[in-house]
Amino acid sequence: MAEVKTIKFQIVTPERVLFEEDILQVSISTTSGEITVLPGHIPLVSVLQPGVIEVKLPGDSLEIMSVSGGFVEVMRDKVVVLADTAERAEELDEKRIKEAYDRAEELKKETGQDIEVDTVALKAQIDKESARFRALRRWRRLKGDGFDQKN
Repeated sequence: MAEVKTIKFQIVTPERVLFEEDILQVSISTTSGEITVLPGHIPLVSVLQPGVIEVKLPGDSLEIMSVSGGFVEVMRDKVVVLADTAERAEELDEKRIKEAYDRAEELKKETGQDIEVDTVALKAQIDKESARFRALRRWRRLKGDGFDQKN
């Protein structure tokens, strides 16, 4: 039987090492599009966009995570994600995500009414909450929860 090839994968935030394991593959949203990295991938460095990271582990289990931005570096034997923020899907709280998203959307509506708001930070917050919703939705589908809210 052929040996299953893996690659070391790590997600690091300013607060913690979120994930560190040998994996089969990882799919990551970058500003250039979604990439899937397998063992033997060519080296690269790319900027992350807010999105979902999907990791396939030996034994065919999946890990779903949300990131708000950062960088990914693919090396010959390792993939490192340096994320602004990152959370495992099972850690996400739907109610808190919805509240944060709604607050950001409300601020966005008010920006046309002469309220001083950092629109770049506001867009980043909306993108982050949208990514968190997508990660939670994907994880719940994987677990058979039937969660299917729009966003």
